[in-house]
Amino acid sequence: MESVKTVVEMRGITKRFPGIVANDNISFSVKKGEIHALLGENGAGKSTLMNVLFGLYQPEEGEILINEKPVKITSPNVANELGIGMVHQHFMLVETFTVTENIVLGNEPKSGLQIDIKKAVKAVEELSNQYGLKVDPNAKIEQISVGMQQRVEILKTLYRGADILIFDEPTAVLTPQEINELIEIMQSLVKEGKTIILITHKLKEIMAVCDSVTIIRRGKVIDSLKVKDTNPDDLAAKMVGREVNFSVDKQEAQPKGPILQVENVVTRGNRGVNALNGISFEVRSGEILGIAGVDGNGQSELIEVLTGLRKADSGRVLLNGKDITNHTPRDISESGLSHIPEDRHKRGLVLDFTMSENMVLETYFHPTFNKNGFLDYAAIDKHAAKLIEEFDVRTPSIHTPARALSGGNQQKAIIAREVDKNPDLLIAAQPTRGLDVGAIEFIHRRLVDQRDKGKAVLMLSLELDEIINVSDRIAVIYEGKIVGIVDAKSTTEQELGLMMSGGNRKQGGGIDE
Repeated sequence: MESVKTVVEMRGITKRFPGIVANDNISFSVKKGEIHALLGENGAGKSTLMNVLFGLYQPEEGEILINEKPVKITSPNVANELGIGMVHQHFMLVETFTVTENIVLGNEPKSGLQIDIKKAVKAVEELSNQYGLKVDPNAKIEQISVGMQQRVEILKTLYRGADILIFDEPTAVLTPQEINELIEIMQSLVKEGKTIILITHKLKEIMAVCDSVTIIRRGKVIDSLKVKDTNPDDLAAKMVGREVNFSVDKQEAQPKGPILQVENVVTRGNRGVNALNGISFEVRSGEILGIAGVDGNGQSELIEVLTGLRKADSGRVLLNGKDITNHTPRDISESGLSHIPEDRHKRGLVLDFTMSENMVLETYFHPTFNKNGFLDYAAIDKHAAKLIEEFDVRTPSIHTPARALSGGNQQKAIIAREVDKNPDLLIAAQPTRGLDVGAIEFIHRRLVDQRDKGKAVLMLSLELDEIINVSDRIAVIYEGKIVGIVDAKSTTEQELGLMMSGGNRKQGGGIDE
């Protein structure tokens, strides 16, 4: 039997940044026609290694072989010429351009001096049909879903003739449905003779779609093995260096009186129609209430109303019995509410501020940090250093800009800041989106700690297993209303899924105790 060709081989790759060795003598190889996972915690060095392969970074040491020939990949253009394409975690698309214009950008078919847009549309349609991507070549990027935008990124690489595709955390922003569709797309790409490298920390996806897996921890290769010879527990332990508890360890909740009461709140969404249609529920002290729902059923607008970022048209929001409806974000924050936002870059951090500055974004005006109108940087730094140590935020220094940290460490920093405010109500929106199992375990433990201290926790997540695992009660949101509230211990993903699609609506949409 003919042996399978090695299409990518990286030997002894070392890449350093100031204060950190991101890749420490890494050797890694991929066979033709396989889906090979690169698994590791946030900040383990996975993306750095693939950015070296794609020519975005130059390594200090080591060599790369493509199709068993040594190569120098000095830029992404060189990578493209060698048949390597990369689908980045944060898409590189021009919002106002059409799908076709984005795909052919820089490689436009010409008719004389003009761009032959008809020919481009036809080429995009043919590629889209060949790989079952179902993309409308004439749609504008700003009008299509995140899942569709990702397909455009995939088509961009295929249009440039890529045989080796690197996917960087491709499911971090997708709904469960879109994840299943992406898995089918990856399988059809491999059938057509492509090879895929998948950067991920989601064990479920590796078990579902990958042939091989290489585990990286703190910049070093820990192991490389066939997926059929391993299991999620084994992979998780290799990835974080210890056993990981997938189930959330918690005692029975001991809830007391209500901390948050939401009464018949109505608010319009960005398209002028109601996003919240008379939503009512309460969160009690000493419990975690999870809100489950398909994305786009009013979750984001609900968080914005609760935190003062959006006006309610009618209804009331009470915190500890005090009416905070339509108060300013600062007043609501000072009233005892903390908020872990769903988009950590847009709402959680100022990316160009230092970690130290980010730790006091909501409290810099307090006398502890502010003397006669001047910031007390010594006090701010001391406070930041304490939180960074307590929450195990891995950063070269408290003066490092927030954008230099991995996603998991950015998220831990936000949680440190919000929990430190000692809130009566903690709102956690998609608290573990895009995080690895070690960081997820840490964050779940912190949410349960808040509950056990008698705080109220409101958690919104698109991950059903997270909602069931962490919550005490689960409220299902559908078209801007709570359609039912169930006990997390006795419900199933099937029951929640039915309610999330509007079925099995409980009478009155109220609390089902």
